[in-house]
Formats: sequence, structure tokens, C-alpha cells
Amino acid sequence: MAWWQRIREDIDAVCERDPAARSRFDVVFSYPGFHALVIYRLAHAVWGARLYSLGRWLSHLGRFLTGIEIHPGATIGRKLFIDHGMGVVIGETSAIGDNVTLYQGVTLGGVSLNPGKRHPTLDHDVIVGAGAKVLGPITIGAGARIGSNAVVVKDVAPATTVVGIPARPVATAARAEERPGFAAYGISSEGLSDPVARAIETLIDRVQTLSARVASLEEELARRHDSPGEVAHQDRGEDARSRGDMPGVRG
Repeated sequence: MAWWQRIREDIDAVCERDPAARSRFDVVFSYPGFHALVIYRLAHAVWGARLYSLGRWLSHLGRFLTGIEIHPGATIGRKLFIDHGMGVVIGETSAIGDNVTLYQGVTLGGVSLNPGKRHPTLDHDVIVGAGAKVLGPITIGAGARIGSNAVVVKDVAPATTVVGIPARPVATAARAEERPGFAAYGISSEGLSDPVARAIETLIDRVQTLSARVASLEEELARRHDSPGEVAHQDRGEDARSRGDMPGVRG
């Protein structure tokens, strides 16, 4: 694909996924995510020609101008959309598929000094919410969503939504081809609750139920203490009924 066709696709990606983009003119002149991609594609070509210092200098220039740091060695597919963009970091061995969306503050980082593959791989149609950290040589499956501020350190299955620290799945499509459409910041308009929060709510409900039971037992003990004769008579009657020795009944 020619470089100008790739740039046109990058512009179209912004127009498709950002309702605030009124025209291609706006995208070209006022979207730092698009600017960062243009500089990255140039730096990546230079890096591929083994002009490593020049590639790093172009990457640094892009970071200075846009606040988005994309290593020239990273592999990025078609129609990447970086929304807002400030603070986004994409490491050297990161691999990003087609139609991926990243929001501000996202980090695709490495957690190893191993010079080999140490950054994540994002398959097609992945959405990563603002402030999320995807760390290590893990794979994020096609159509997965990562909620804002999540910390992902394990593989994510296709068409799965994860949230929290560490990230946990909260929704999964039955099949990968059923993965949901675009959702800003990786969360649908209906919202998704944190599984840890749900577990805490369940525990709170259980504690309230047990507290009510304990209060009932305390009341029963207090009643028995206040009326020992009546309680004893009731206890003898219950014992007699359990033995079948009811008054007036003969074998």
C-alpha cells in the first residue's frame, strides 16, 4: 500500500470513531494522534533501513510535538486511532493490528530486560481505555476491550472485556465473531461493574443477613433469661412431644 493511501486510511479512522471530527481538514491540522502516526511511519521506514539513530531522533521529535511516544521499531497495522493521545507510550517490540483504538495515557510496556519480544501484541479491533497499562509479551485477542486504568499482565481472550487492577474479565462474547462494536474507552454505554466490587457487595449483603440472624438469636436468649419458668415448661413440652409421651395418651 502506498504511503498516501495509508495516511488517508488513518484520517478515515479518526472520522469514523470520533464524532468531534467535523472534517478531514480538522484531522490533518488539529489531531495529535494523527500527527504522531505520520511521524511514526516515517521513523519506522528509516528504522527499517537500519538508520537507527535517525529513527530514534524522529521518534523523539514526534514525542516533543504531540506528547505521544511511539518507538520506531514497533509494528502498527492499518487505521490505528489514538484519541487525545497525551502520554501514550508504545514500546519497541509492540505489535498492533488493524482498527485498534488507544486513548490518552495508555502504555504498551515491557517488564523484562530481555532484548527479544518484551512488549504486548494487540490483535485487530482492540480498544484500550484511558490510562490502561498493558505490560509484558502478552496477547490481547481480537475485539477485546480494556477498561480505563486497568493493568493487564496476562493474555486476554478475543471479544473479552477486562477491568481492574490486575485486570479481570467482566464480559465475554460466545464466539469471537460476535464481538461487540465500537465502545468509547472500552466500556459500553450500559457500563460494567468491577468483579471485585461485585464480590464485596455480595459479602456485605451476607454480613447484613448474618447480623440480622444474630440479633434474632440474641433476642431469643434474652427472652429465655427473663422467663426461665415458662421457657423450662416449653422445653419439657417439646421433649415430651419428641418422645410421643403426650398427656392423656396411653400406649
